[in-house]
Amino acid sequence: MNENRSSRVAELEKRIADLKARLPKHSTPASMLIELEDLEEELAMTRASPLASPGADEAREAGECD
Repeated sequence: MNENRSSRVAELEKRIADLKARLPKHSTPASMLIELEDLEEELAMTRASPLASPGADEAREAGECD
């Protein structure tokens, strides 16, 4: 299950990066901003899920996961 969570985090991070790369400098469509907020919220919830592996918080704090 944790492997599935890790792949979901990686997928969300990729989708966020792709969306940010496509954001125009001016006159950003509201739909893109809403999608970005939704993806970032889902990523935060996925990372905070209780299925985190033991030691994941220490690794994240040490910068090993990001």
